[in-house]
Amino acid sequence: MDRNTVTGLILIFAIFIGFSMFNNYKQKKSYESTMHIADSLYDARAYEDALVEYQKALKYKQATPEAIEKINTINSIHKPVSVPDNSDTLISETIVDTEIVLPAKQQNQFEIQTSNIERLGEFSGSGSGELDFITLENDKLILKISNRGGRIYSAELKDFYTHDGKPLILFDGDSTVFGFKFFTSDNRPIETNNLYFTPYSTNPVIDASSRQGVVRMRLETSSGGYIEYVYTLDPGSYMVDFDVKFVGLSNVIAGNINSLTLDWKAYIRQQEKSRHNENQYTNLKYRYYQDVIDGFRDRSQKDFEEADITTKLEWVAFKNQFFSTIVLTEEFFNNGFVTSTKMPEDSKYLRYFTAELGLPYKPEGTTEYDLKILMVPNNFKMLKDDYGHELHELVMLGKSVIKWINQYVILTLFNWLNKSIANYGIIILILTLIIKLALFPLTFKSFQSQAKMKVLKPMVDEINKKFPKKEDAMKKQQATMALYKKAGVSPLGGCLPMVLQMPILFAMFRFFPTSIELRQESFLWAQDLSTYDSILNLPFTIPMYGDHVSLFTLLMTISTILTMRLNSPAATGQEQVPGMKMMMNMMPIMFMLILNSFPSGLTYYYFLANIITFGQNMISKKFINAEGVLKTLEANKKKTPKKSKFQKRLEEAAKQKGYRPKKG
Repeated sequence: MDRNTVTGLILIFAIFIGFSMFNNYKQKKSYESTMHIADSLYDARAYEDALVEYQKALKYKQATPEAIEKINTINSIHKPVSVPDNSDTLISETIVDTEIVLPAKQQNQFEIQTSNIERLGEFSGSGSGELDFITLENDKLILKISNRGGRIYSAELKDFYTHDGKPLILFDGDSTVFGFKFFTSDNRPIETNNLYFTPYSTNPVIDASSRQGVVRMRLETSSGGYIEYVYTLDPGSYMVDFDVKFVGLSNVIAGNINSLTLDWKAYIRQQEKSRHNENQYTNLKYRYYQDVIDGFRDRSQKDFEEADITTKLEWVAFKNQFFSTIVLTEEFFNNGFVTSTKMPEDSKYLRYFTAELGLPYKPEGTTEYDLKILMVPNNFKMLKDDYGHELHELVMLGKSVIKWINQYVILTLFNWLNKSIANYGIIILILTLIIKLALFPLTFKSFQSQAKMKVLKPMVDEINKKFPKKEDAMKKQQATMALYKKAGVSPLGGCLPMVLQMPILFAMFRFFPTSIELRQESFLWAQDLSTYDSILNLPFTIPMYGDHVSLFTLLMTISTILTMRLNSPAATGQEQVPGMKMMMNMMPIMFMLILNSFPSGLTYYYFLANIITFGQNMISKKFINAEGVLKTLEANKKKTPKKSKFQKRLEEAAKQKGYRPKKG
């Protein structure tokens, strides 16, 4: 890389950094100015104008607690809290972090001011109550089930922790919604998520570590009908059986209803160190009934997405990089409407998912639903072997050929090595050696072709001197190709074997970011092979690169440069394509920028692959006979060149048309 190129790269980085700092400063000043105006209006009790300014401030700096708190206070003053729909909208649209909710006193005022009978009719007796919890746990899960809504209030996975050592909680708090929505016969909207269920047992903790644990709750009507929830958890399982019964409600629920809506909403927490990388694999997925899996596109950059699904569904999953919450039915959901909202960068949440799922309902008699809720790590083998329903497809391994290689080659080798080796750094090393040895025949052919090209370089230089003019480029190319043909060398011999290895390269690119086995596994200086290894945290953020320095990425970049130099056209005797040198110099830098925040397991693998390739190249050179190449060239010069079958067919066709080539 020459001095001009280095200077250009430095200038580009400087411009990026300068623009980023200027933009951040400008947004900060705009936010402070808008907040000052809003606070002045608030102090003057001009609440409506202040609300507009606070909302404007959130556009400059999202998820700011000061602005959100004032917005909630103004809404509580100006919006009648007796309207349930408005209260739900206030929480879901304004609040970003779930800790910022309406105070308990305001909720009590809401219950006092509003007549439960007017709002809830038959369900009026369940409109208020004292919040209480039942803990259902086994050796895998700790579930807190709330009597308000009868729903799972929080879910903790015992065997896992966040990147900073805290308990791994998939969801918790009042931000999560899970319940049924329907209209009563007197046209009252009912949401079970906001009503108080009565548990059968007063035992606050149910242990399912050694035997099956069951939690039963009922939501009763004044006429004797009820909705019953039954949660069943087995030892060693990540799956909760969720059985629902609607009993004696034929005169309560509107008679023209043939479908109930299961309403599910949740904020997805950030669990990993690399927010960017985790966000790439955080998504909402669903499976059509006994059919293919669909959902929002992985690595999508859209702030908001929605899908109206008019066909039957088997399950819906709220997933992030390594964990998922899945709602599954043994029958089917009639339809669904799902949304995904991207959270601001400074929020502790990644996405906000919602799902409204239709369940078939018969007004007469008893209606039962056999549902299941999974709160599970995204382990490909476990999901496939233990839970079925094609849930292993939640683990993104690529598509077509890439997926096939990962599923049947890489995963098989990885799981086989994992049975006898505890250190994942060693597993990756052995895995790399196996892959490189398997590909060595292709690699050797590539090295062999490059070595032959180097032997012919002096002759190619003579041809270049013979045709120095640009208008003779075609003659020069023809003479060079004739030389290669006589020497028995294919100019594609060095490229084609490398191209055939590309699927393996891309397969590993997909494999490492989704392998939960590497999560929080350390090796050398890397504390977690599933995320980046940082040897230096920067006080600023470099666009594309990030705010840290990954040593494995640096080692990968250096080894890539050495390998590319060794296999460059200049080193192998090939003619340099115009502009190729610049691209070859830029590629390792671009990879360094892109992969700096990727899992250290991936960059460690690429580094090992480069080192092994370098060694294979050195060994292969000893098996290349330069004199043999020259002897082949001299022998072929004396032979009458054979015509190819295609050339013979062309001449035969020409003879049939009466064409005779001139002699001499």
